[in-house]
Amino acid sequence: MTSLADIVPSGVVTGDDLVKLLDHARANGYAIPAVNCTSSSTANAVLEAARKAKAPVIIQVSNGGGSFLLGKGVKDPNAATAGSIALAMHVRSVAKYYGIPVVLHSDHCAKKLLPWFDGMLKADEEYFAKNGEPLFSSHMLDLSEEPDEENIAICVEYFKRMVPMKIWLEMEIGITGGEEDGVNNEDVDPEKLYTTPQQVWSVYEALSKVGPMFSIAAAFGNVHGVYKPGNVKLSPEKLGTHQAYAKKMLNSDLDKPIYLVMHGGSGSTGDEIQLAVTNGVVKMNVDTDTQWAYWDGLRIFEADKRAYLQAQIGNPDGKDKPNKKFYDGRVWLRKAEEAMCKRVMVSMDKLSTTGTYEINEGEVPYAQNGLIEAKVGPSPVALIAVGAILGSAATLLMKSVTK
Repeated sequence: MTSLADIVPSGVVTGDDLVKLLDHARANGYAIPAVNCTSSSTANAVLEAARKAKAPVIIQVSNGGGSFLLGKGVKDPNAATAGSIALAMHVRSVAKYYGIPVVLHSDHCAKKLLPWFDGMLKADEEYFAKNGEPLFSSHMLDLSEEPDEENIAICVEYFKRMVPMKIWLEMEIGITGGEEDGVNNEDVDPEKLYTTPQQVWSVYEALSKVGPMFSIAAAFGNVHGVYKPGNVKLSPEKLGTHQAYAKKMLNSDLDKPIYLVMHGGSGSTGDEIQLAVTNGVVKMNVDTDTQWAYWDGLRIFEADKRAYLQAQIGNPDGKDKPNKKFYDGRVWLRKAEEAMCKRVMVSMDKLSTTGTYEINEGEVPYAQNGLIEAKVGPSPVALIAVGAILGSAATLLMKSVTK
């Protein structure tokens, strides 16, 4: 297996580097966890997990997550866009310091949420004009509630706008059940939970005429949220049928010519996940399980230190003893981060992502937030030194002329 570290850099990856990353995953039988983040704290927990696991990771933001990131005290129609951009800039500022590849992605965008999508694309275009790459690595359009023809047509139009910036498009056809982020499919017709090979091919046929950087979230019984075993019938073998159909239609040498995505991964068995990956899944969404882990870390800490968390002063060690080292937000938030980090690493193990990226400990990190010129251009210190030398030379020249 070609070393991923030899072909894909650390930090936020976009464009050709993103294609190399997903090609490597598909060719080598692993998938990358895409974890929903709602704060810098949750994002850092995901980055820490990737560094510890020596693996690439996808950080994604939802519409509701973006609004939360801006602050629930602000009611503005552009709140989700502003918050999503804020998370992207945070990740770009710190990703290189973790030494692993990071994909910046936006999650489910239903038709009613397209203004959010438009806002992020505008930010991508502005960032691209200044830095030669988009702010985000990829975006998802989820128009699965619309008729297939409309779903595909809207995706094609947006994809045309994304291709010049080499932004990856993820789209969904067939419906993922359950409820997530305000989109409720709990009462959907069960038949719609299973995408057909013909539907997948229709998407491929339309999008491939525009560009190659796209993936398809094909439903195979997936449900958002957590559920009891046996309550949902997952059929990851259907993904293999989609690949075989596309291979036949394309007369392709590849056994898995389509990039596939798995939604509703929480509660799935290890065998179900592995079969999905075997059939060409390169990305799996993780949210419900990591939400619980984040809370669980805090819950355990509170239960253990409850007697120290009832007042600023006074605890079992003495009535005048201060409790700041227990209620300081950095303490209990860190417990939440540690628990979430561990749960993300579980997903990495299940997806065979662990150990796929060898970290270069000697790499010099830097912020990727629009400072490309500083990265590739002369050092500011060098420029100052050159200026000083030129200034001194000019002074000497003037003295010699006046003599």
